Amino acid sequence: MKRMKNSAMLGLAFALATGFLFTTAIQAKITKGKSRPMTTKQLMNGVVKAHCTALKKALDAGPADDKAWDAVALHAAILNESSFTLMDDGRCPDGVWAGAATKNLRAGTAAVLKAAEAKDVEAAKAGFKNVTQSCSACHKAHKPKKKK
Repeated sequence: MKRMKNSAMLGLAFALATGFLFTTAIQAKITKGKSRPMTTKQLMNGVVKAHCTALKKALDAGPADDKAWDAVALHAAILNESSFTLMDDGRCPDGVWAGAATKNLRAGTAAVLKAAEAKDVEAAKAGFKNVTQSCSACHKAHKPKKKK
């Protein structure tokens, strides 16, 4: 009986340690890539959030000339390119992240780029909706909740 109890306690300790190490490994991938110095938080704030915000403002204003459409295309192109960086250097921890980056973000920004070329505000807004859905899906799974 004592041997079973010790085995059970050892098994529980092993499971907890394995869970802790697995969680730590995932957090390490989320917070920073393996070899490059930029943190994921810096990437999100400096590149993704900055260009997503600028793109939303540009689309809400309704691009009125070629210069404004060029700005829309620039923001969409940088967001598209960031989807590759989000998958590179060991940052991707799971399928939620991968799907958001490789499917939704890439498809949404490609749609915005195509719409910008055609100067179609409604199509650009529809593509941008796909971009924001990628953000929501990933943030729901990975962004730490703010403490109140």
